[in-house]
Amino acid sequence: MKTKYIIIAFALVVMFSAFNTIEQEVVGQTTETTINPLRKIEVNAFKPGEVLEYRLHYGVINAGTAKLEVNKLDKKIDGREAFHIVGTGQSRGAFDWFFKVRDRYETVFDAEGAFPWAFLRDVNEGGYKIKQNYKFIQKQKKVINEKGVEFDAPEGIQDMLSSFYYARTIDFSNAKKGEIFTIWSFVDDEIWPLKIKFAGRESVKVSGKKYNAMKFHPVIQTGRLFKNETDVSVWISDDINKIPLLAEGKVMVGSVKMELTNYKGLAGPISKID
Repeated sequence: MKTKYIIIAFALVVMFSAFNTIEQEVVGQTTETTINPLRKIEVNAFKPGEVLEYRLHYGVINAGTAKLEVNKLDKKIDGREAFHIVGTGQSRGAFDWFFKVRDRYETVFDAEGAFPWAFLRDVNEGGYKIKQNYKFIQKQKKVINEKGVEFDAPEGIQDMLSSFYYARTIDFSNAKKGEIFTIWSFVDDEIWPLKIKFAGRESVKVSGKKYNAMKFHPVIQTGRLFKNETDVSVWISDDINKIPLLAEGKVMVGSVKMELTNYKGLAGPISKID
């Protein structure tokens, strides 16, 4: 479906109900029979208090804004630290008059293993509404959707929002141009291989500031929204934070661009060039 391809193409950037609902969903998981030991991955690219803000352009139109926030979950899950991550996006200005967007994504993210325990999605995109509530039984390699349907899944399966944060735990220091990294994600009741291709290192100018960056191309399906595999490019800060700085996409009916406008609470210094 059209919406799915838009989200996947920008999965490293915009992976954008209530908090109490999430907490209630995951607390009971400590009673599950252990099948897999829960993995441990060093998570040092982000921490609670991080906030990233973006502006979205459709052609020359200032179409919307997005925000990603990392908060610490007060309770542990299976004795492990967790984050409550929220992504929101909405249309702005004239664009809001004819295509109103109000999106909210939430994930409860294991801070020790870089995987989700629960995911909520509540979106309204031009009248197209979706509400999803996924429960991740990581020890049993299963996902349960809001209808109670159970799906088998690979170890460490991600959701739309957690995929972005998991990608930031990957070590790209020795990445070779053309190398592809795959992140298995659960999207719209399907197991989806999100693939990103490393395109090299370069400097990039964003909101009047220059940064050292790593460039990637999400590996996308061509023929519906995009003509070529390189029609979407994402620039990630080349530092410990690995935050998306800029994303550009050429779609069948124009172009879209998302750029970082503000940030705070980063884990380390950003790769800004003086």
